[in-house]
Amino acid sequence: MRALKIFVIDCPEMNFSTFLRLSPSIIFPHLKFMSKIDFVFYYKYHIFTLMAKCDRHIWDTQDNEWCWKCDELTDNERMQNTKKMKVIFLDNDGVICLSNNWGGRTKKWAKHRSANPESSNLLGKAPVDVRFDDFDKKSIKILNEILEETGAEIVVSSDWRFHATLEELGGYYLSQGISKKPIGFTKKLGQFQEPENFPWSRQWNLEQSRSLEILQYLKDHSEVTNWVAIDDLNMGIPQTHESWGEMEMDWGLTNFVLTPKSSEGIKQTGIKDKIIKLLNDDYTTSDI
Repeated sequence: MRALKIFVIDCPEMNFSTFLRLSPSIIFPHLKFMSKIDFVFYYKYHIFTLMAKCDRHIWDTQDNEWCWKCDELTDNERMQNTKKMKVIFLDNDGVICLSNNWGGRTKKWAKHRSANPESSNLLGKAPVDVRFDDFDKKSIKILNEILEETGAEIVVSSDWRFHATLEELGGYYLSQGISKKPIGFTKKLGQFQEPENFPWSRQWNLEQSRSLEILQYLKDHSEVTNWVAIDDLNMGIPQTHESWGEMEMDWGLTNFVLTPKSSEGIKQTGIKDKIIKLLNDDYTTSDI
């Protein structure tokens, strides 16, 4: 555990407002080690005043309180802006785990059982790297470029979330080369109240379920302002069926990018640009 570093300033002849005004220009620039400090205590008349980091630096501050880490005053508007978040609702199969990767876990499982004959014969009890197929390396490169360019977080909407914990799947993402762990899973249908009179269709059941799970996450997380769902299941508006053509579906997602070719996934031409546009455009929570 890292020890906290605390800096105490003794200013008996200076009131607190003057201290805040002069600190950025006179005091702090001369303290080269300030970036390593966790708290600042301002001392006057035997009273300590805590000057904590702003929300950019984990600790909360009040309006107009000085953040010595940022060298700027915090306020409600800025604090709200820092709480805004971009999210990618990510399916795995057909997006970053492509058809040429499918079935690889069977070989992993056989190798694991051969090397560990006394281990459980249940795949769900195996190490996480044995339970899943590998990701496509070029797809991971594209995903990392999207994450870098947009600053988005990952929320897993894939059924893989039923076969690992968030911590396990996060470790697997990193081991496969993804630059960041997912921050959460969408809830499974049945863990929240379904909309009344929803137009369920046997033909579109999987797509409808996943779209509702994504919408529920958005309802539960008001800090999400920009988002996109990426999937090989068609949850967009309008729907396009290979036999019936284009159809308007009132349950579909507007912020949706389809990866129709399981051999290409997110690598398919134009997919990356669509995703980045949705994430970087102004306020896109149009479905909630």
